[in-house]
Amino acid sequence: MTDAPVALADLRSWLGRTETASDLIAPGPARALAATLDLPHRFEHGDALPPPWHWQYFLSMSRSADVGPDGHPRRGGFLPPVPLPRRMWAGSRMTFARPLRIGDAASRVSTIADVTAKEGRTGALVFVKVRHEIGGPAGPAIVDEHDIVYRDLPAPGAPPAPARPAPPASAWRREIHPDPVLLFRYSALTYNSHRIHYDQPYVTGVEGYPGLIVHGPLLATLLLDLLLREMPRAVVTAFEFRAVRPVFDIAPFFVCGAPAAGGGEAALWIADRDGALCMDATARFA
Repeated sequence: MTDAPVALADLRSWLGRTETASDLIAPGPARALAATLDLPHRFEHGDALPPPWHWQYFLSMSRSADVGPDGHPRRGGFLPPVPLPRRMWAGSRMTFARPLRIGDAASRVSTIADVTAKEGRTGALVFVKVRHEIGGPAGPAIVDEHDIVYRDLPAPGAPPAPARPAPPASAWRREIHPDPVLLFRYSALTYNSHRIHYDQPYVTGVEGYPGLIVHGPLLATLLLDLLLREMPRAVVTAFEFRAVRPVFDIAPFFVCGAPAAGGGEAALWIADRDGALCMDATARFA
C-alpha cells in the first residue's frame, strides 16, 4: 500500500489541460482487430469504422524511458500524477454523430474534464474524467468521455468486494474463452503496455490479482460486437459502459444482451462463469 497523500487541489490544477492528436484511419488496424475478433471483414477505402473501433487509433506512444514500473507512461504528463498504484479504465460515455471511414484524416482533442477523490471500501480513490472529441473530413464524429480510476493496493488478506449478480436471462449470449494470445494481440493493437494484461508474475505477485486482466475496452468492444452481430443494420448513436468487476484469463466469461421492449436501445453486460456482473452497458441505435 502507498503512503503518499492524495493532494486533490494539486491534481485539479490539471483541469482544462488539452492534448491534440491526428491520425490516418488506415485499414491495417481495423483488419487486425477484425482478425482478433474472428470477424470476416476486410476493410477497404471508404468503409465505415464500427464503434468503438476508434480506440485502435490516436495511440499514445511514449518512449521506453518514459514508461513506469506498471508499464504505463510515467504520470505527470497529460494525465495528473495521481500517487496511487492501481489504474483502471472504469467506464465511458460515447455519442456517434457519423462514422469515421477508412482513409479519413482524423483529429482528436482530449481535455481533462474533471478530477475528484473519495474514500472507498479499500481506501482512497481518485477519478479522472477525460473528454475526447474526434472529427474527420465530414466534421465532428465522436465524443468519448473516459472515466479513469486510481486506487491503492488492497491490504494483505483483505476480502474481495461482494459480487453483484448479472441479469438472469438474455436474448443474446456468447461464451468467450480469454487466453494470453487474445490479450497480447489486443495490447499490441492498442499499444497498451500495462503489465496487468500480459505479465502474469507481475499481476499476481505485485498487484495481487488471480490472473491476467481482460482489457475493459476489449470487453466493451465485444459488447457492441454482439449487438452488431445480432442487429447488423443497427446504427449505433450512443454507448456507455461501466466496469463493475475485473475479468481474468483463468475462466470463460459471457457477453450478453437484450433489446429494450420499445426498440432503439439495448442492455448489454458481461457476466463471469459464476454469474457475477462484470460490466454493465447500454447502447442506443437508429
